[in-house]
Amino acid sequence: MLNEDTKAMPRECGDCPIRHRAVCARCEADELERLDQIKYYRNFEAGQTVIWAGDKMDFVGSVVSGIATLTQAMEDGRTQMVGLLLPSDFVGRPGRVTAAYDVVATTDLVMCCFRKQPFEDMLNRTPHIAQRLLEMTLDELDAAREWMLVLGRKTAREKIASLLSIIARRDAALNMVGRTGPMVFDLPLTREAMADYLGLTLETVSRQISALKRDGVIVLEGKRHVTVPDFNRLLDEAGDDSDGGMLA
Repeated sequence: MLNEDTKAMPRECGDCPIRHRAVCARCEADELERLDQIKYYRNFEAGQTVIWAGDKMDFVGSVVSGIATLTQAMEDGRTQMVGLLLPSDFVGRPGRVTAAYDVVATTDLVMCCFRKQPFEDMLNRTPHIAQRLLEMTLDELDAAREWMLVLGRKTAREKIASLLSIIARRDAALNMVGRTGPMVFDLPLTREAMADYLGLTLETVSRQISALKRDGVIVLEGKRHVTVPDFNRLLDEAGDDSDGGMLA
């Protein structure tokens, strides 16, 4: 169930940093007003569980800031991270009663939540929302297929470069900046989380990041602040071309 220790955080839709990419991106002013009547904001601290798999889900929503993981547990207790939720990503499925995965805040997280039943009712009456949600769902499907390639066929170096390119693209898209010139972003995952997501050991992740830094593919300040001097070179390292990749 939704963690009740989180606090509401009011925010105007016009000031929302994900407005141009979220499920409400195509809404007209009157549609935003209707969404505003069923929305509320929640803050989660890093490490808090947003919802457990199998729990009744009475909300859907978008990540406003921060990052969360989708994790699935096996019967013997082993767990596998199966996805990342980045700003503007949609959480929950209209028409589904329970959560399919554990959703855990990796960093401090802000979510714009909608009460589920009113959102489903509005979805049926508002083509702009339905069309945008369909687009996001198809993008997610494409990303999942691409990620199968990353995990199944790419080398450790290509896996790290692929993940960095995903985060760089999303950061650029959210901040509405181009891909010409250096791209600068803060890495939202620890190296331990990267290792879990990519199916690598912590030592391999650290070694490959150091190699990319040594070869000038990235510039690293501390452990999290990343500069990509030449994005096309990073794509080459990931085995993608300038039109490829995931989560554009």
